[in-house]
Amino acid sequence: MPSLRTGAGAALLALLPVLPLATGCGNTGGLAAAGPTPTARGPVQLWPGRKGAEVPPADPGSAPPQYVQGLAPVEDQDVHSVDPVALVQAELRAHPDIEVGPDGMPAETAAAIRACGGDGRAPGACPVLAPYYRDLTGNGKDEVVVGIEFPDRMMSVRVYTADADGRLNRIMATTQTVIGVELAGRDVVLRVPSGNPGYELITAWSWDARQRTMLPAREQIVRVPAGASGAAGAQPSAGATASGLRPPGPAGTAPGAP
Repeated sequence: MPSLRTGAGAALLALLPVLPLATGCGNTGGLAAAGPTPTARGPVQLWPGRKGAEVPPADPGSAPPQYVQGLAPVEDQDVHSVDPVALVQAELRAHPDIEVGPDGMPAETAAAIRACGGDGRAPGACPVLAPYYRDLTGNGKDEVVVGIEFPDRMMSVRVYTADADGRLNRIMATTQTVIGVELAGRDVVLRVPSGNPGYELITAWSWDARQRTMLPAREQIVRVPAGASGAAGAQPSAGATASGLRPPGPAGTAPGAP
């Protein structure tokens, strides 16, 4: 028993010097209180007895390919070999005199495109802008992004992919009053005026494998900082394109412009 007392006493003495140190360091480098935490409040459904609208289930076969007619198939799904001017001209031949919808185009714009040169560089006053390339579907092959200038700062943004047989399939087409267009990852991001002064609407178009097309998957209204060059309603600088399309990053991209 004496040996047990001796061991217990030694252990107690060994702990005594530690206690002042522990109390003395309690406020150094420790966690500080941030004040009372607000009570979490979950969502509350309003008018729970109301019968809401129904969303039809997605049908994988509801979006047939929008093949471009009148173009020779490309090899190895290589859209880089496609002349973007010839691509848009082929769509004009397939859908003439249409001014609304995905194929819609003002008559003066259509006439200018028909008069464009065939070198794929959209020279001079040709409304077809230089193309950009990126893998947007995740199949390891680039898609081609084509911009077409319309009057009043409107533009048509279209994306085309090539299938295993080399046919060009249009997977995105939208016409809007555009502030700027960007490529972010596998998304095509459009910035347009929101209708509220000082704000713009940002829409990210993403590939949907079930629908086999690109859809406006995310939208956000953001405040434009005062004096920002890309603000809605701001006048573009001389020589600036209405698309605002930023050159793609170095990884896996290849701009069509020189």
